Amino acid sequence: MEISLAPEIIFHMGHFPITNSLLMTLIVSGIIIIASIVLRRNLTLVPKGFQNIVEYVVEAFLGLIDSVTQNKEQTKKFFPFVVTIFIFVILSNWIELVPGLGTVGINEVKDGHTILVPFIRSASADLNVTLAIALISVFTAQFMGIAAIGLARYSGKFFVNPFRKPYFIGTFVGILEIISEGAKIISFSFRLFGNIFAGEVLLIVMLNLVPYLVPVPFLLLELFVGFVQALVFAMLTLVFFKMAVTAHDH
Repeated sequence: MEISLAPEIIFHMGHFPITNSLLMTLIVSGIIIIASIVLRRNLTLVPKGFQNIVEYVVEAFLGLIDSVTQNKEQTKKFFPFVVTIFIFVILSNWIELVPGLGTVGINEVKDGHTILVPFIRSASADLNVTLAIALISVFTAQFMGIAAIGLARYSGKFFVNPFRKPYFIGTFVGILEIISEGAKIISFSFRLFGNIFAGEVLLIVMLNLVPYLVPVPFLLLELFVGFVQALVFAMLTLVFFKMAVTAHDH
């Protein structure tokens, strides 16, 4: 059985290739949009059912974000970004638990061998997707920092006059700050991709070797890992936002 690091192409729209991970990304996005519209149209003063669950999650996240920011205005500003990232990532992670993962697809001939191209592949198991989310997270933090404290003060974190006391040390620290911003993108994207892709491979192997009962603990483990990875991604984004809007001299 061949397991590819790269997402597999299912079909083409004109000259544009549609991969299984892109398809699942669109499905996850559609689920979030439709659920939001349905919730908005059915809001009631006395919550029940799905609205109850959403309000509980919103209150929990508001409290969690407020405990980090210690600022109500910042909490309101960060909340949409952080929670959207959490919801998208956790749904993308849990897609790998859908029955048929890696087993339902189309057969293609590659290098003289017939291989199965699965329809279902977690969006988080595609480095392109995790890299895109990481870029959004890091660049949004930069824009928020500039908007909050101004371009001059924010850039002062990275570009320091080498002839100002303590001489060259500030400049060196500024260079390290620039490197750390790039490192955030790499660590964000590869951490999420590595964990979910490894889990996907593990599930495919176990489901092919022992398809009954034995894979259940691994499914529960991946359910937990998917939640933890989404929470870590969202909380690190929140911390980066908070650091960005705080002047470096503070």
